[in-house]
Amino acid sequence: MKVGIVGAGTMGTGIAQAFACVGGFSVELCDVDAQQAERGKAKVSAVLERLVSRQKICAEDAEKALAAITTGVINAVADCDLVIEAALEDINMKRELFALLDAICKKGAIFATNSSSFSVAKIGKSLSRPVVGMHFFNPVHVMRLVEVIAPPGVPDSIVKTIKEIAERLGKTPVVVKDQSGFVVNRLLIPFINEAIGILAENTASAADIDTAMRLGANHPMGPLELADLIGLDICLALLNDFHNRLGEEKYKAQDLLKEMVAAGTLGRKSGKGFYEYEKSA
Repeated sequence: MKVGIVGAGTMGTGIAQAFACVGGFSVELCDVDAQQAERGKAKVSAVLERLVSRQKICAEDAEKALAAITTGVINAVADCDLVIEAALEDINMKRELFALLDAICKKGAIFATNSSSFSVAKIGKSLSRPVVGMHFFNPVHVMRLVEVIAPPGVPDSIVKTIKEIAERLGKTPVVVKDQSGFVVNRLLIPFINEAIGILAENTASAADIDTAMRLGANHPMGPLELADLIGLDICLALLNDFHNRLGEEKYKAQDLLKEMVAAGTLGRKSGKGFYEYEKSA
């Protein structure tokens, strides 16, 4: 099966790696700019090298995985059997991308979006074929869950195919309705927002809030550490979507989160969030 990934950012490269590491898939990693797609493949190479150094995979398997990935611009996915959109969490951008893909992709190609919150039905509105949600989690090579979102009108055969593909990748698929935030983020993001509110009130330091939840609730990561990993801009976009669609005050983003995003303090990807990090190349 030939799989096209549109968007060579953190999630797109992770998804590309997941497919490339499994036999029977070839991957076309695409972006609006060919150099961006090449940089995405270089990130996959760096992750594979780290896995080899830690003896998680052998060097031969890493080479095969990297060889399974080719790069290009969006037109390169025209002959793919499955096309997964992994662009920025901007619903208008996603709709524009799918309109373009609908015009260039072969008949029978399955369209999927990796959106973490937006209405899948709205993303796929007015297309000649359905769009299904295939929501992976970061880091893709570690996280085992895939949320499969099936809006009304998506054939059961497509949902079945997406579930089977997720299982081939070693993931566990769960099927959820096309509701705001699906399951994981509907629970997780308000939790993170509340932790930011506790920090803003000076109830405890960021480190102590995270330690409290790791040791007191047995969480593998504290909520502020996790926010930095997800990206504070993504957290804000999700909260804004929840608030707009559901209209409840509990989904209103904390002012501190808004201020940090406006300042470009986005977490790991910017080098600084609630903690400081070495920026990746």
